[in-house]
Amino acid sequence: MQRLGMHVDDIRTDLNEDGPPNAPGQIARAVVLLRSGGVVAFPTETVYGLGADATNDDALRRIFSIKGRPADHPLIVHLAASVQIRDWARDIPSAAYALAERFWPGPLTLILRRRAWVSALVTGGQETIGLRVPAHPVALELLSAFGGGVAAPSANRFGRVSPTSAEHVRQELGDGPDMILEGGACSVGIESTIVSLIDGDPVILRPGGISPVALEQVTGRKVARPGIPQTVRVPGTMASHYAPAAPLRLVGAANLPDIAARLAAKGKRAAIMALSGYRSTTGQTVAMPPEPAAYGYDLYAVIRMLDSGQHDAILVETPPQTEAWLAVNDRLQRASGS
Repeated sequence: MQRLGMHVDDIRTDLNEDGPPNAPGQIARAVVLLRSGGVVAFPTETVYGLGADATNDDALRRIFSIKGRPADHPLIVHLAASVQIRDWARDIPSAAYALAERFWPGPLTLILRRRAWVSALVTGGQETIGLRVPAHPVALELLSAFGGGVAAPSANRFGRVSPTSAEHVRQELGDGPDMILEGGACSVGIESTIVSLIDGDPVILRPGGISPVALEQVTGRKVARPGIPQTVRVPGTMASHYAPAAPLRLVGAANLPDIAARLAAKGKRAAIMALSGYRSTTGQTVAMPPEPAAYGYDLYAVIRMLDSGQHDAILVETPPQTEAWLAVNDRLQRASGS
């Protein structure tokens, strides 16, 4: 029997997102795999990444193959410490150091000019590179033990819903990765904020867990919001991205009852992600958190749960159109393909 008015706490319990801890020696084994050209899925605070040695082109090609990722789609290089920026980037502006000092480890990716030796597979053939230091103890332990850069896009099929638990990775990629490190549910739940620092003032190329206001407080400069013409390709910015198999549609609160009723009249099963307290009488409703950080934490797990094949459509009540909801709205717009 369907449970109506389902809350996200129920979903976390159903998914058993904490998962078992990593067995002793797993980090050491993961490092051996990375150094030998293997691919390791690992947790970050944002989403789970599919990692490979960023200096090994054969290993990088495996990432693209496992994900079905276009070759011109750049990868973010994950580092253990901000001092490693100098190994990968050149002409580094003072703003980059200030942002790294304030937000690393954390959900911020900096776009800088690459060093000449960096592989074109990492940069998507561009003269820029994306770098970040993740804020997850398992990721930091892995990166510190490895000692170099690990290129790691999200551990899912290209364009699909990002994974926020090790079980999501297993469901999505099966035995594609050589190893999956456990790390529980990701504490942020949506991808990092990507900021370009190559053309003067900072520009947000992808919104995420670090807000524009927080960036401005550190740099003392106006930060351009998403929507301006982009000269740099970065991950997760295609018009259709983070998408479930079932069509996802953004709907205003006032229109939810009518659209849900019309779909039901056609024999269509619609699941609903609601903010206003609306409850469907014909399908499954999940009450989403009213606060943007909590909503982002739950977003992908809820979409994955509703995209289990039991629903013909997912109706999402449109969140507030304020800057606090910038990252959530970006992911929902792309998940809907609009």
